Amino acid sequence: MRLWTVREPERFRAAVRSWAAGGADAAATAAVARKLAEDGLATVVLVEGVSDQNAVEALAELRNRDLATEGVCVVPIGGAMGVARFLRLFGLRGLAVNVRGLCDEAEESHFRRGLEQTGFGPGLNRSALESLGFYVCVSDLEDELIRALDAVGVERVLTAEEDLARFRVFQNQPAQRGRAVERQLRRFMGTTSGRKARYARKLVLALDPDRVPRPLDHLLASV
Repeated sequence: MRLWTVREPERFRAAVRSWAAGGADAAATAAVARKLAEDGLATVVLVEGVSDQNAVEALAELRNRDLATEGVCVVPIGGAMGVARFLRLFGLRGLAVNVRGLCDEAEESHFRRGLEQTGFGPGLNRSALESLGFYVCVSDLEDELIRALDAVGVERVLTAEEDLARFRVFQNQPAQRGRAVERQLRRFMGTTSGRKARYARKLVLALDPDRVPRPLDHLLASV
């Protein structure tokens, strides 16, 4: 098995997304995904979206790990409802690779059902999910990161990104007045396209090593 180059994870993600979507190109992209998997894939990490991918990859960077050369690929699945479809692609009847995952608390039931439907075990509770390498953010990744950094730490990151003035304007909106600053920060992250994904990386890179949110910390340790 050879080492993956930096381009291969993105090629693999694109092939897998097309394969999972079905349609006329599914057979061809399945072949591409299989070939790439044979050439160095060891573990797939399923996450809901790009912000989760950015957070996992940023933590790996923080810990001096090169996921590509380790044969680890983080795959955003575009929402938790499709997790069973992706699990089938990577299971024993698919690519037969190790699978790990990260989801928000509100989407835990989708991940649990997906794992149960694809043969990972019946009646899975959260402890069982973790034993399989699947971890749940409470209540979501942004909430975990904001609590880990605290509001002052997040505002330092906003300052470095020249977004603090925008956040102050946002705080003064009628709907935000009187809300806890942590809730304001969480809402602010989702108000502009791409902001949540950008800050997922920035907030992780700002963490103290001993303040990494437990789901993210244990997920990376499991791959």
